[in-house]
Amino acid sequence: MKDSKNSTAVKRFIRENAELFWYIKPDAKEDISHAFLVETILNWGTRKDIKKMIKLLGMYEVAEIFYKNTSGIRTNYRKKIINFFNLYFEKFSHRNTYKKAGRTTAAYKGFF
Repeated sequence: MKDSKNSTAVKRFIRENAELFWYIKPDAKEDISHAFLVETILNWGTRKDIKKMIKLLGMYEVAEIFYKNTSGIRTNYRKKIINFFNLYFEKFSHRNTYKKAGRTTAAYKGFF
């Protein structure tokens, strides 16, 4: 998972969705991390925004970021978003969803 400088396409995508980042200083918007971009778009973006972000970053990277950010006790994702995208990435990212962020979560240890 790379999280270095944003490409010009990602910067353009951020500018197109600038209203979602209203609380970020205008000169710092284009330098946000991929993790923050994924969190904001999945929580508040439209279906078109989500499809475009997945095309720009790749399904696997978006899924990895999502699972890493939702594997802890505290998260900024809404519960319905977590449920939906767990099912979505389980179907489309070809990744074992029961191993979030590289380890089996406590909720699934007893089940499997």
